[in-house]
Amino acid sequence: MKIVILGTIAYSLYGFRADLIKELIKQQHTVYAFTSEYTSDELKKIEALGAVPVTYELKRGGLNPLSDIKATYLLSRKIKGLAPDIVFSYFSKPVVFGTLAAKMVKVPKVIGMLEGLGYAFTDGPTALDKKAKLVKKIQVFLYKIALPQLDKVIFLNPDDPRDLLDKYSIKVKEVEVEVLGGIGLNLEYYQYQSIKDIKPPINFLFIGRLLKEKGIHDFIAAVKKVKNKYPETQCTILGEIDVSNPGALQPSELDDLIALNLVNYAGQVDNVKDWIARSHVFVLPSYREGVPRSTQEAMAIGRAVITTDVPGCRETVVDGVNGFLVERWNPQALAEKMIYFIEHPEKIKEMGDESYRIAQEKFDADKVNKRLINMLGL
Repeated sequence: MKIVILGTIAYSLYGFRADLIKELIKQQHTVYAFTSEYTSDELKKIEALGAVPVTYELKRGGLNPLSDIKATYLLSRKIKGLAPDIVFSYFSKPVVFGTLAAKMVKVPKVIGMLEGLGYAFTDGPTALDKKAKLVKKIQVFLYKIALPQLDKVIFLNPDDPRDLLDKYSIKVKEVEVEVLGGIGLNLEYYQYQSIKDIKPPINFLFIGRLLKEKGIHDFIAAVKKVKNKYPETQCTILGEIDVSNPGALQPSELDDLIALNLVNYAGQVDNVKDWIARSHVFVLPSYREGVPRSTQEAMAIGRAVITTDVPGCRETVVDGVNGFLVERWNPQALAEKMIYFIEHPEKIKEMGDESYRIAQEKFDADKVNKRLINMLGL
């Protein structure tokens, strides 16, 4: 078959979809990988997987109706020229506009996957601002138009379809709503790495964009409490600062934290697995996720996890088995669990090994892609 995989960022195709693409190619399908944000080197990486890279225009952020209508029409022309059997889109805007474009040119099967509901659907300790409320209204309106057109809609966790479809009365083909779980990892790349000798200082690792909804402020507040009691503790942050986001950690704040020796900051790195291997416990106090990839990576390598009891995050931790689920927006609860690992270092390896076992069971890309390909009807 001819299959269009429609995303936005080129990296998400060759970084997170590589195993899926390779499996589809192995099954003798032709794969067209659509990307709207790319470099020439990234297109070559997609091509190296065996897929045909196709570029199109669609702004990931912002909601400009005229621009999006024009982009949808131009996208439909590109899709029509390929005459695919299936269009499979992921991420919010591709699911909406890719679905409409594919239906305009009568693609036989159109499937969308929402890997999370985004910040507008994420509850925080304070109410959404006016802009976020407007974005949410527009997104719900667009979902009400696009999602009923899909032959199948796939979510990563069981909370998202309830919080989107049920809550906002979005009518879809109910028998065709599926929950995939995490998108999976290549476990040969993210190999288990045992912690042989656990002794102070214990190193806690946070990976994610430095945004309020990722829990960065809660993590820092917890770190201050932990370091007040155990000053030698190491706390490392990986991820980029988005200064344009009103909930972002500001560079000046980060500089102060580094100067006070509260955190180590390495920015955005390519060798994430090496940083995970050098850490003891992974921490992600996010407000909501699809199923966080960073946590899956930490689990595959064999690290205990502290995360929040919210949609997506709770799919990764069995409380008290491979780590802890803590109440959202609660730095005190987070600090208490971090201190627990400092005071019970033997639990770090024990729970880390359980993380590895769960990752093997739930997040093996081979198993996940078999399920996903089955959902695509191939």
